[in-house]
Amino acid sequence: MICPQCQKEGSRVVDSRPTDDRLSIRRRRECPFCGFRFTTFERYEETPLLVVKKNGSRESFDRQKLLNGLVRSVEKRPVGMQELTEIVTRVESKVRRLGETEVTTQAIGEFVMDELKQVDKIAYIRFASVYREFADVEAFQKAIDSMEKK
Repeated sequence: MICPQCQKEGSRVVDSRPTDDRLSIRRRRECPFCGFRFTTFERYEETPLLVVKKNGSRESFDRQKLLNGLVRSVEKRPVGMQELTEIVTRVESKVRRLGETEVTTQAIGEFVMDELKQVDKIAYIRFASVYREFADVEAFQKAIDSMEKK
């Protein structure tokens, strides 16, 4: 493993433990050259998952892209990065349990909204407004009303 600080190879593992979801291993490492400590995650290799976008194009599933979207939706909200990472992990698990090699952005969006609805209502509305492309205030109000009924 290359040290992100000094770029030398040969870090040592200081601590190793499973993540909360038990799907990966979290390792604390230390560089023997500069003493810098950093965290890595070890995950099993999964079959590639393609995301089918609204325009029909396909791209690889990207956890970071999903996380970036969540970060934007919870901006200035009391939701921590740890919780967002756990949401991404749960969404990815749900998508993979579908057993398909391709999944639509619509399916991913629904999984994300289910998660956000339980975590932060404002973040849910923000995400839904982008995901569902609200055209006007009435569509926005309908989303709020349906959330309140549930």
